[in-house]
Amino acid sequence: MSSHPKHLPAEERRAVTVESVVELAATQNPSEITTTAIAKHMGVTQGALFKHFPNKDSILQAVMEWVADRLLSRVEKAASSVSSPLEAIEAMFMAHVEFVSEHPGVPRMLFGELQRAELTAPKRMAQTLIHRYGEHLSHLLEKGKAAGELSATVDTEAAATLFIGTIQGLVMQSLLAGDVQRIRRDAPRVFAIYRRGIGSGK
Repeated sequence: MSSHPKHLPAEERRAVTVESVVELAATQNPSEITTTAIAKHMGVTQGALFKHFPNKDSILQAVMEWVADRLLSRVEKAASSVSSPLEAIEAMFMAHVEFVSEHPGVPRMLFGELQRAELTAPKRMAQTLIHRYGEHLSHLLEKGKAAGELSATVDTEAAATLFIGTIQGLVMQSLLAGDVQRIRRDAPRVFAIYRRGIGSGK
């Protein structure tokens, strides 16, 4: 159980709730996380929880918003720290991997939301995150082609899909192995293969 202060301003309480859900998702099936479990993890009553969120779906939506803001901010900052488009793509890849390593509950929640048949607010947020991520990545890929760092014949859409799919594959492998940190160890070698595939050969 987390030892959070019982009396916090509304925004802080919402933030603590989101972080608690991410922590719980790292060790259990996200679909089985109840409001009772969240409240217990935080050391508060369910009543205190519902003062800030009307229902569980609103909590999950807040979690997806938190993930979108944090992940996009992390990868965009990493990409902007270097001038070369190809180096920016690599920085983006490694920043994403680092984010997952720090918050292993996040991919479990994203996979869970995307598997839901109904179009819920959290699922829409997850779809929006992937779309925005893909747009940013495609922009970098096009810059790389224009700069001659990437092969001019690279299919941008396919390269973006492969980039995201490669990270998802690394995540699945680490979850199956029960070793979240495996993704950190495997990422550099895996990206090296991806880089050779999209590079200009120079």
